[in-house]
Amino acid sequence: MSAPHRFDRGHTDDLMSFLAASPSPYHAVANTAERLEKAGFRQVAETDAWDAETSAASAAGSGGKYVLRGGAIVAWYVPEGAAPHTPFRIVGAHTDSPNLRVKPVPDIGGHGWRQVAVEIYGGPLLNSWLDRDLGLAGRLTLRDGTSRLVNIDRPLMRVPQLAIHLDRAVNTDGLKLDKQRHLQPIWGMSDDVREGDLIAFLEEESGLTPGEVTGWDLMVHSIEPPAYLGRDRELVAGPRMDNLLSVHAAAAALASVATSSATGDGALPYIPVLAAFDHEENGSQSDTGADGPLLGSVLERSVFARGGSYEDRARAFAGTVCLSSDTGHAVHPNYAERHDPTHHPRVNGGPILKVNVNNRYATDGSGRAVWAAACDRAGVPFQNFVSNNSMPCGTTIGPITAARHGIKTVDIGVAILSMHSARELCGADDPHLLANALVAFLQG
Repeated sequence: MSAPHRFDRGHTDDLMSFLAASPSPYHAVANTAERLEKAGFRQVAETDAWDAETSAASAAGSGGKYVLRGGAIVAWYVPEGAAPHTPFRIVGAHTDSPNLRVKPVPDIGGHGWRQVAVEIYGGPLLNSWLDRDLGLAGRLTLRDGTSRLVNIDRPLMRVPQLAIHLDRAVNTDGLKLDKQRHLQPIWGMSDDVREGDLIAFLEEESGLTPGEVTGWDLMVHSIEPPAYLGRDRELVAGPRMDNLLSVHAAAAALASVATSSATGDGALPYIPVLAAFDHEENGSQSDTGADGPLLGSVLERSVFARGGSYEDRARAFAGTVCLSSDTGHAVHPNYAERHDPTHHPRVNGGPILKVNVNNRYATDGSGRAVWAAACDRAGVPFQNFVSNNSMPCGTTIGPITAARHGIKTVDIGVAILSMHSARELCGADDPHLLANALVAFLQG
């Protein structure tokens, strides 16, 4: 089956809008759900019975469905007449990025400064958060148990760097940052720092009554918008590309495949799935992480809702393939020796296939063949990535997904620079090349 249409630079324009509108995992899944809704997908509640009698959005019938849980979303499209043992084609990604997150008692300060107490989330490049205008975003939980998204997308905070006059050796000995003492943002002046000031401010900004907020999951973000860069605008600089670039591409591909199938453009041999998890940057061990039960629960319930048995579930999983899509390292012109000498992925060279024989990535030879076939059908070039043997290799949700669910998994992604910075850099063509490859993969 050929792709229903080919994504182009318009996809990259849309990615930039998605990045700017998604300063937290909660915003990212809300924006993803909104895009899928426009393609005909409907939300299914985990607390409902998944059978043919539940609703028009029943998990038992054909069509597009999705489940939201915190900062994670699982979406899938059931073709008309799909058997209970129909295998899945999954694109896995993650919604979280390394950043600074607000502590339970956020109001601190001294020497006339009002500050916010933050904790380091994941493994950010700490220096990239210095001297940036920062906003604040995330989720507020209210007294009645409901939640509200909040996004203060204007200059609110700043982590000021120490002047060179007070750190004369910084340019020769390197910048040394203490995570506890040196990264607490300032957000005003006060000689009387009072507990509750920050949350009271957010309640006022959100139109809530005082004392209505009883819980929060908040994080800072750079307010500088994504932008094209370079003489020919062939690069894109922006926040949270690791890994919202993959979430956006997978959502676009799933919507495209579902729309094509619904209009009768060929039968789908697989059930296409998007699984975007939270908490990848700190180990994936949560109810919304890849090492939790969410994906397996949704896939199993989908099989059983369509009248399947445990045998059907086993058959479906045995034929399933997952692409774990996450960013990787493009060759850095100033540090080329840090890369493997024969594997130098370049931006705008197409997506990368990630390999590590110690299973930090899940790719094997048979998985490579699946990925190569999808890229060939899409007319998309791809590159190979392995780490320098002298340096430890990062990992992804790929090995976790393969081990937890027993499904073939392949690690792929887009090569970028400045990974884990507050502002990362990719090629302007690679996002839509990835999306085109994902369409071909999901179509089978």
